[in-house]
Amino acid sequence: MSDISRLLSQHSADLSWQQSFYEDLHERPELSGHEYETAEKIARKLADFDCEVTTHIGGYGIVAVFRNGEGPTALFRADFDALPIKEETGVPFASTRVRPAADGTQTGVMHACGHDMHTTALLGACAVLDAHREAWSGTFIALFQPAEETGEGAAAMVADGLVTRIPRPDVCLGQHIMPGRAGEVQTMAGPQFAACDSIRITIPGRSAHGSMPHNAVDPTYIAAMVVIRLQGIVGRAVDPNDFAVISVGTLRAGATNNIIPDSAELVLNCRFYDETTKRRVYAAIKRVVEAECVASGSEEEPTFEFFGHGELVDNDQGVFDAVRPVFDNVFGAASVDARRTTVSEDFSNIPLAFGAPYMYWVVGCTPQELWDRAVAENRVKQDVPVNHMNTFLPEYGPTVDATTKAAAAGVLTYLGR
Repeated sequence: MSDISRLLSQHSADLSWQQSFYEDLHERPELSGHEYETAEKIARKLADFDCEVTTHIGGYGIVAVFRNGEGPTALFRADFDALPIKEETGVPFASTRVRPAADGTQTGVMHACGHDMHTTALLGACAVLDAHREAWSGTFIALFQPAEETGEGAAAMVADGLVTRIPRPDVCLGQHIMPGRAGEVQTMAGPQFAACDSIRITIPGRSAHGSMPHNAVDPTYIAAMVVIRLQGIVGRAVDPNDFAVISVGTLRAGATNNIIPDSAELVLNCRFYDETTKRRVYAAIKRVVEAECVASGSEEEPTFEFFGHGELVDNDQGVFDAVRPVFDNVFGAASVDARRTTVSEDFSNIPLAFGAPYMYWVVGCTPQELWDRAVAENRVKQDVPVNHMNTFLPEYGPTVDATTKAAAAGVLTYLGR
């Protein structure tokens, strides 16, 4: 047993508060950019530890700096915003909150992506490292990030001077709970989470009465043809050995039944692991949209607005080589190889701003009996709730234990004496 494994199995830190803290966050979630209650709860908990706390970085971002003599600096990040989803888990601490969505309509709010667990785990790691300063030296930075779901939080913290307000980390670490056997820690080097962009395309047309389509340039028709043509880009413009996704999230046109509108709007979501593939796909999207507009006689050019950018999460080989053996020792058979995922994250904006190497890993959170049965019956896709579903809920015990230990173990890989 290694020193880190022994410490994490025999530590004296009080973690009895974690479950009530987690359930409180879960029951009272807040949407991206509105996380003031959650931020206050995090700050109050950090007051229990010997650290320097800075709040309101890039909105509700919080950084706690634990100094413990000479040595390297390791940063660990957790996010804490929720999603506009009505919860259907049925647990006693389920969220019943309703809040205005971005379009002004009322929506349920739910921690359907596990950020409440991420935050609880990082605070738990803070408790362990604070209670066992004899086991490490250097500087530990716990970073709590808002607005991950909108892809804005990490960039906002960087834009608000993050790199000049805290010590420069030698390494950045983070984790995400996802479907998988609860407590299983999954790691890999290289691309782990896909890069993504959203694209808002405005297609110009010419309005006319619905009874006189010959007087119109119908943008709805153009948009429909574009949607069809987009499906051929991945199949015909992308090397089958590469990966790309183009999804049409929304198509909006018109407001009544008997008027052909003067414009239509498409919103796409695109994902990649490779920059060259991304450039090729974006060129193809532009070519298809412009050509359909010309083919239908549109008198103006379409416009393209890029937003919701997520950087590729590309784990550093050296960090993986350092951390993975520690995880193997701490978790044994529950330390396994990860598979890259097509979802996206804004975590890597933080290490990129510092020019620091990083690793981001996945921890399984599906109730163990459910996962084992679903795997045995080949029904994982049918039976296992995934992130952003209204029934997504981690199995608390093994998940909080694994995420807390993984956060502490990753940091101690670099700061352990």
